[in-house]
Amino acid sequence: HGTGTMGKFFGPLTLLWFLSIGGFGLWSIIQTPTVLAMVNPYWAYHFVVDQPFVAFLTMGAVILTMTGGEAIYADMGHFGRLPIRLAWFIIVLPCLLLNYAGQGALLLRRPEALENPFYMLLPEWGLYPMIGLATAAAVIASQAVITGVFSMVNQAIQLRYLPRLSVKHTSAEERGQIYLPFINWMLFISVVILILLFENSARLASAYGVAVTMTMLCGTILISILAYGFWRWPIWKVVLFATPFLILDLVFVASTSLKIASGGWVPILLGAALFTILMTWKDGRALVLNRLEKDALPIDLFIKSISIGGGTKFVPGEAIFLTGTPTIVPHAMLHNIKHNKVLHERNILVTVITRDIPFVGDEERIKLEKLSEHFYRVTIYYGFKDQPNIPEALQHAYAEWGFEYDLMQISFFISRERIMHTVGEGMAPWREKLFVSMQRNTSPVSDFYQIPTNRVVELGSQIEM
Repeated sequence: HGTGTMGKFFGPLTLLWFLSIGGFGLWSIIQTPTVLAMVNPYWAYHFVVDQPFVAFLTMGAVILTMTGGEAIYADMGHFGRLPIRLAWFIIVLPCLLLNYAGQGALLLRRPEALENPFYMLLPEWGLYPMIGLATAAAVIASQAVITGVFSMVNQAIQLRYLPRLSVKHTSAEERGQIYLPFINWMLFISVVILILLFENSARLASAYGVAVTMTMLCGTILISILAYGFWRWPIWKVVLFATPFLILDLVFVASTSLKIASGGWVPILLGAALFTILMTWKDGRALVLNRLEKDALPIDLFIKSISIGGGTKFVPGEAIFLTGTPTIVPHAMLHNIKHNKVLHERNILVTVITRDIPFVGDEERIKLEKLSEHFYRVTIYYGFKDQPNIPEALQHAYAEWGFEYDLMQISFFISRERIMHTVGEGMAPWREKLFVSMQRNTSPVSDFYQIPTNRVVELGSQIEM
């Protein structure tokens, strides 16, 4: 039904959740106000100096109180900085601090509450309502993760790090509300495997801690690279900025690394597998494009040869050729001439380029070129969070050219390559086999670019890697 419909229930429930945990924490603090001495950094310093090894081990548990903060960066891309800041500093952070301080106050009063300080913080009448609210909050958190995965996978597809997958658009107004059936089922299967593997949430905490600390460390490294390479900060400024974060991140990583054997290996293994898939697809597509370009014919030379030769037959109608390289003749066009011996009166070469920005404005969406009387070129630009829609972009292009746009009179010619694994130069044999498998299971171009399937003509070619 789309995340927009579900989100109408999520907001109020999430607000009630934070206000509830903050309120119960505040009630416990009022009963034992001495816990407020926790704000004095002396106690942390005293703990580290007197019991350094215990403090080091404790950092692996402390990180679990901070998890979720890294998700704010993903949400910032959807909502902007101001809503995230307001939600964090006015609601989330105060309520979390009140609840953790309240648990500490409870333990000062009743050390035996260490068994489950969160739920033992509640009065008897509030136990079952809070269990229900906690369950709802967990469902909301899982939905946020699912939505985030859909968004990230879609961005990876746009940036050519993953093959095309079926993307369902669940909203006519909001372009970011999407559903990926294959990814949804993969998440389901993965979660079931994790449940069977770890059996309880206490064992899962080890894997969770390793995943979060690694994410934080990668975040610090990446933003340092961004500051130095893109923002052009001087090296001393980058070091001054990054060092405190790096020290803290490395302490957390070192502490949670002790849990790698007890479950922390799972996110590391998953990360390595995903990285391998991403880079295999990226490298494989580069090899295929290089192979295609070796046998390619420049489009300018092709148009000139047709105009000089004069033997080519042109039939009424319009043909759209999708091509990744706008300077060469699309393979679908060559196959069309080879098999059908004709060209259409109007041939339009369409190239889709994904820029390294989230969204591209409508005024920068298309670039038009007239190559000759029968040939035109359209370059369509999208951001990595835009949802490609070629028919919609072509409608604007036709309007600028002054052509009549009738989608039912246009044929889309698409080249579909069949990749054959051969021994030779390129990637390692196992990576080539992985790439071939991904290539064969990619979803149709027409689905991804929202082209009506009854207007598509696919012409295949065989490529050896």
